[in-house]
Amino acid sequence: MAKDTTRPGRAAGTSTRSVHGGEREHRESDALTTPIYQTSTFWFRNSEELRAYQEGRLRRDEYGRYGNPTWRAVERKLADLEGAEDAVLFASGMCAATTTFLALLPRGGHLIVTSDCYRRTRQFCDEYLVKLGVEVTVIEPANPAKLAEAIREETVLFFTESPTNPYLRVIDVAEAAEIAHARGVRVVIDNTFASPVNHNPLADGADLVLHSATKYLGGHNDLLAGAVAGSEELVSKLRAAVGVLGGVTDPHSAYLLLRGMKTLDLRMRQHNASARRIAEWLEGHPRIRRVFYPGLPSHPDHPVARRQMRGFGGVVTFEVDADLEGTIRFVDACRIPYLAPSLGGVESLIEMPVLMSYWDKTPEERLAFGITDSLVRLSVGIEDVGDLIADLEQALEAV
Repeated sequence: MAKDTTRPGRAAGTSTRSVHGGEREHRESDALTTPIYQTSTFWFRNSEELRAYQEGRLRRDEYGRYGNPTWRAVERKLADLEGAEDAVLFASGMCAATTTFLALLPRGGHLIVTSDCYRRTRQFCDEYLVKLGVEVTVIEPANPAKLAEAIREETVLFFTESPTNPYLRVIDVAEAAEIAHARGVRVVIDNTFASPVNHNPLADGADLVLHSATKYLGGHNDLLAGAVAGSEELVSKLRAAVGVLGGVTDPHSAYLLLRGMKTLDLRMRQHNASARRIAEWLEGHPRIRRVFYPGLPSHPDHPVARRQMRGFGGVVTFEVDADLEGTIRFVDACRIPYLAPSLGGVESLIEMPVLMSYWDKTPEERLAFGITDSLVRLSVGIEDVGDLIADLEQALEAV
């Protein structure tokens, strides 16, 4: 963890680490901000320098698929924020997840995932891991008993989001890690919805932490990237895999991500405060059937969230007291949130999962995923919360 140089011996705060983490070490130039190293390859001054690099006596970059100083700075910063030994950057959050599975799951291995998770993750498990002979068991989120029951001799990984998508279930990571580790199973937590500001799963016993850096880490809806942080041993395996599979981000996206992460703590404070206020307001509205937000006492995992998280994030999921068409009228009447997928940016985004992600499924299949016609997911941006509430209020009149 980075140290606050103004107060020797004191661990720096999250905002200080967001700004300075990973960028004061090993500077490549005198520039205050880390430059964009827009190059596909790196040259060696002579063969002796190349030999020193190959023998591990010289740390530097060789080729753009294996490393770049711009995204090395991002990796150092994320490792600092997550309290990890190391981190590795990917082209997207999905790439981070798939590469992790491919690198750590052997043929014939067994993976446990939770039912309330990103649809594409489930799709990768169902359509691609099965080709490698990997079996996947889907369990109810936040249920330690189900996790214990699902573990068997071939189980290698337990993978879950926390909070999950879209119902924001919060996994007791310490309890899950204790159960999994007792049977030799590694725990991978997708921390995208929480961010390192609100939760550090590694401190609770997780083995790896994954992020869709497209979301809160980048924070401006202008890049695609993913990352995984953890022990040097595990991250080195993922770094080797990404060099082979090729899912690397480009230097310019890494630069945008590095810039976005500097304001992560400030942005998350606004996301947390605004989302909580909106969730409380929605819960009292007569046209809202139910609100899902870990910061509300009504959420099934509120006690765990209060104990485990420092803030509850900027996503609020709720059910409108209406049918499909009535919910569509509400979403279309919103003037501030954009109708768009994704989350975690400075702009508020709104979507109906039934239309955005599950429209190709039958009604029965949607219900099996827990997706109803009236479900809405709101990613609260950093706009004035009073303006957002006023906009939601006028939009609900359209129901």
